[in-house]
Amino acid sequence: MPSLSSRSSSWRWWITGLLLLATTINYMDRVTLAVASVRVTKEMGLSEGQYGDLEVVFGWGFAIGSLVFGFLADRLRIYWLYPMVLGGWSLMGMASGWVNGHESLLVCRALLGFFEAGHWPCALKTTFAVLNEKDRTMGNSILQSGASIGAVITPQVMKLLLTDQPGSWRTTFIVVGAVGFAWIALWFLMLRPRDLDAPQATTKPDGAPKASTPATSIWTVLRSGPFWSVAILILGAQTVWHIYRVWLMKFLQTGRGYSETASLNFNSAYFIATDVGCFLAGLLSLWLVRRGLADPHGARRKVYFGACLLTSLSVFIPWLGQGWLLLGVLLLIGAGALALFPCYYSFVQELSADHVGRLTGILSMWVWAVTSPMHRFFGMVVDRTGSYDAGLVLAGLAPWLGVLALIFLWRKSPATSK
Repeated sequence: MPSLSSRSSSWRWWITGLLLLATTINYMDRVTLAVASVRVTKEMGLSEGQYGDLEVVFGWGFAIGSLVFGFLADRLRIYWLYPMVLGGWSLMGMASGWVNGHESLLVCRALLGFFEAGHWPCALKTTFAVLNEKDRTMGNSILQSGASIGAVITPQVMKLLLTDQPGSWRTTFIVVGAVGFAWIALWFLMLRPRDLDAPQATTKPDGAPKASTPATSIWTVLRSGPFWSVAILILGAQTVWHIYRVWLMKFLQTGRGYSETASLNFNSAYFIATDVGCFLAGLLSLWLVRRGLADPHGARRKVYFGACLLTSLSVFIPWLGQGWLLLGVLLLIGAGALALFPCYYSFVQELSADHVGRLTGILSMWVWAVTSPMHRFFGMVVDRTGSYDAGLVLAGLAPWLGVLALIFLWRKSPATSK
């Protein structure tokens, strides 16, 4: 049986592509509700606040699942754990099409979030195992870009399946959920258990392997400035990404008067823009390192800062009505929003080589627990004011929390802070 060391470099990137596909499926199951939100809320007679509750329970489920699967990822073989969680969220996605009311939909969304949380610690453990340090931001960009691809594909799939008949949205949940089982078959075809037993050796800039260092206690990491800088950083990144993901369709249709078809088409364009931003983040980071303009850590800081500039364009939204200028600003915000994430994942991998799964889980639990109630609050503000604008502006500015945290809490790169 081949070991990881005998695998070709092309195989490693094929595995990264498989992770991209997993993220695509993850987001297809997640965004079906957001894309069908107007139909679902009308047919079930839900208020904006009740719709927000569906995202709150998803987030709480994600928070619990992040902690559970984060710890399991460091203790169990990813080879078996990853397909288990993917099968779990696929079943919950399908079950969402069979619900008979708000309460049962709440349960399905909570369980969907719980199992979807397992994707990230499993995926980051995989990229950490198969890619070296200089390639990881690019690998994480490919991994994360699946979110955009899933969000691009789903509205188009739903356009084909949706009809004028009430309840036609249910079929889309079932069809999208079933796709995950094809991925599980690919996973077992492309990998063997020993492939993920040990991570790639970390190398110095000149390509020589670094000397091994004693394992660092996870409690030492949790008390460190770098950990808390990453915890604050993901709070800002998560806010802008998920506020726009959840509320964009409603903003376009209810807030700016676009038709459902026009909103679906733009929703796909928006997520294409996020995918472009994500890939550019990885490419720019790789270019900065290979040109000698920054070390890997410094390159991630620069890319993150640039992404914050793009999301800050949200300040113009209240003055923009229907038209190309509004849509162009939204596209740039989306590109910046997803570009934040490959930087975040790479920062997490810098914290400790020994606790990638647990740290990913702890950080995910923290950020989902804190940000999920924002959707309930956002919905209540919209119910009260009739406008989505203020919330979208604040969400676009939230990533600057990460810039401040990196400046004041993570003052040196790991290479110089030891």
